Amino acid sequence: MKKRAVALCGAAAVMASVVTSVPADASGGFATAAVATPAWKKCATTAYPTLQCASLKVPLDHGRPNGRKITLALSRVPHTAKTYQGPLLVNPGGPGGSGLTLAGFVASSLPKKVAAQYDVIGFDPRGVGAGEPALNCEPGRFSPVRPDSLPTTPKIEQANLNRARSFAESCATKYADVLPYIDTISAAKDMDAIREALGAKKVNYFGYSYGTYLGAVYAKLFPGRVRRAVLDSAVDPTGVWYEDNLRQNHAFDDRHRALMAWIAENDRTYGLGTDPEKIEATWYRMRSALSKKPADGKVGASELEDTFIPGGYYNGYWPHLAEAFAAFVNEKDDDPLVEAYENFGAVDAAGDNGYSVYASVQCRDAHWPRDWDEWRDDNWAVHEKAPFMTWNNAWYNAPCAFWPTKPLHPVDVSNAALPPVLIFQATDDAATPYEGGVVTHRLLRGSSLVVEEGGGNHGITLSGNACLDNHLAVYLTDGTVPRGHGEADAVCEKLPDPKPLDTGAASASARGSTLHGLLGFRG
Repeated sequence: MKKRAVALCGAAAVMASVVTSVPADASGGFATAAVATPAWKKCATTAYPTLQCASLKVPLDHGRPNGRKITLALSRVPHTAKTYQGPLLVNPGGPGGSGLTLAGFVASSLPKKVAAQYDVIGFDPRGVGAGEPALNCEPGRFSPVRPDSLPTTPKIEQANLNRARSFAESCATKYADVLPYIDTISAAKDMDAIREALGAKKVNYFGYSYGTYLGAVYAKLFPGRVRRAVLDSAVDPTGVWYEDNLRQNHAFDDRHRALMAWIAENDRTYGLGTDPEKIEATWYRMRSALSKKPADGKVGASELEDTFIPGGYYNGYWPHLAEAFAAFVNEKDDDPLVEAYENFGAVDAAGDNGYSVYASVQCRDAHWPRDWDEWRDDNWAVHEKAPFMTWNNAWYNAPCAFWPTKPLHPVDVSNAALPPVLIFQATDDAATPYEGGVVTHRLLRGSSLVVEEGGGNHGITLSGNACLDNHLAVYLTDGTVPRGHGEADAVCEKLPDPKPLDTGAASASARGSTLHGLLGFRG
């Protein structure tokens, strides 16, 4: 997870709502004459000068629509074209990611002619950000220095188990009445409440990462209310969530090795050698040293993993991570590493909130083993082949072994009742491995799969790849999807890997860096 900016919308803007009328549009009746709609107020930023914010009250329990209400924070970039194609709801994933700023990013990153035809709608899902309540089970949970993630002794394992159990107990104590309703199905029903409040008969949807599962669940519950849907970096819906996390560890290990290979290719800059395997061994020696003596009292072994995991999501971070690695090894200077941790690994209050919602949704959505012996056996087996992130990821999810609410069942998202859905997937994505896109494509009949061949980033549209973005723009313009005869309907080449910072070349597209800051980490 990455430090995130303070929510865009002030309390006065977020908490306002009113009953008003929405004019019917000229292109097919997306609005009704008189419905309860959010009261939009300006919450512009320098980057997004037309952004507006509002709020919406929804039932905590959708099975009791007249019962207790909670508040969702919304954002909007309104359409400006005469041709209006309705609302486009956007979600950055997580679960636990705030979508308020993403609306501004999507509206400014799409071709102007396309964006102008939509009201781009961002929202903080239940429990997140500027909504009420905003979950924060254990403030400062990720404060350094945490126990080593690698449980090489019973004492280390017990320390991590105690932390996981304590977090679950804190959530139960603070939010006992809310936790049964923090789940993907409830969030999907919230989306339909947003649709109704906007006066739209149907919605368009654009979700990244976990947002692909949220979108697929919405489509399963309300197939007749989906007009268009874009799913970028698709979760495998058949592995929700224990199996998906185990599979993810292998992919992250491959991506970490890709970073080691890139460092080897740029030995003139980093001076760590030209053999990727030897560089990887040096990285693990650095980890071992930090487990004994954390850098600046902040960056131990677990924090080092936190710092480098974002490199598995986005290669634009590679030059910064490589510089910190090289400085530590070659110059015995840990300042760049501490700076990298503060930029990529440290967790602020928004991150604490995001993690609280992440755990609440994942632990509630599906069954997790309650027997720690099963976790231990499974994760040691994966660690033998994929040591980079396996145990860090296990402890991140370990509160689910002690979660106080009974699990729901994963949603079978298979669907033959939708208009064509457009799916984007990179072949070497670590967070949502490639197979997730293939499975989702198979389950959503009539969908189209666009593949970034050789790409390893997570979240690939609106990141500078013109081939991918052209397919996106065409689809949002008129609903056209590519059709092929193989596993993929269209294939785009990946973007070039970044250059070291000392070359003076741009290390990554500006849009790519902005997007990945909004998507955050851990899905």
